[in-house]
Amino acid sequence: MDVTNPTIVTIGIFACVFIILASLTAASGAFGQNNKIIGKKLNKIRIRHGKDKMLAKEQAKKNLFVKKEVSLFDRFIPKPAELRQRLDKTGKDISFKKYIIATIITAVLCTVLIEFVGGLSFLPSLMIGIFLGLFIPHTYINRVVKNRLAKFTKQFPEAIDLIVRGLRAGLPVTESIHAVAREMQDPISTEFLKITDEIKLGKTMDEALWATAKRLDTPDFKFFVISLSVQQETGGNLAETLSNLTEILRGRTRLKLKIKAMISEGKASAYIIGSLPFLMCGLLSVMNYEYMSVMFTDPMGQMALAGAAVWMGIGVFILAQMINFEA
Repeated sequence: MDVTNPTIVTIGIFACVFIILASLTAASGAFGQNNKIIGKKLNKIRIRHGKDKMLAKEQAKKNLFVKKEVSLFDRFIPKPAELRQRLDKTGKDISFKKYIIATIITAVLCTVLIEFVGGLSFLPSLMIGIFLGLFIPHTYINRVVKNRLAKFTKQFPEAIDLIVRGLRAGLPVTESIHAVAREMQDPISTEFLKITDEIKLGKTMDEALWATAKRLDTPDFKFFVISLSVQQETGGNLAETLSNLTEILRGRTRLKLKIKAMISEGKASAYIIGSLPFLMCGLLSVMNYEYMSVMFTDPMGQMALAGAAVWMGIGVFILAQMINFEA
């Protein structure tokens, strides 16, 4: 077997990338055990305070008359329900089909551009095109969701203060929630308007709040829903409870900003380390292009660049996890 054959090298690199990605997926599942435990505790609270069994029966009846979106891609895409939930978090009109079609078009365009414009051979171009086709839409959706949830979290204490003022003025909770949807900006107004619309269509307030909590999947809103659920069962001064919750949420925001300031040095180091290979490659290309041109024209050099890109991606992922803290 000729180990210098570019085809054999390509197959070897592809196999190594597949093994590494599978290992990272398994590791992320292991590290995500804490989230599963928290989810189980929240489900117990819902069952205790939200009459979950009755809600499940009512929801099952409603699902008989609701046509769910089913696509041909559901057979080939793993966990399509979770992907749809991520797309719902964007607040934009991005359907499951549009996302998959955009991913395929991006992969094809990147492959063609890299092969004909960049001058790489077909197999490296295909590998990089598939990677970019998966990476670019995923990164765009993550950025949109992150920005929207950050804006929601920033506005949320003000929304709770508005609800507290409505309660102290004698308004019911549902009317105070409608006041938030009417007077505040997106995304707070959009999400609270969905809550009021679902209540008008026959859902209980508890159902509408938990549906929004599942869609947003933010700790701050879950605290709010749990506070309302517990208050409905035990009674008490809801305005005072929500005022205390507002102070807790603002304290969490201050803690996040403090952590962000503390890890700024680590982020700067990660940016410098990640940019060094590209700077050195650019400097060597300017100083002696004939020396560096082998990496771009020779198939073995192209394989080496593809392998270096994979390991750079793994290194960036590890650095991102090292400087990522949850408040």
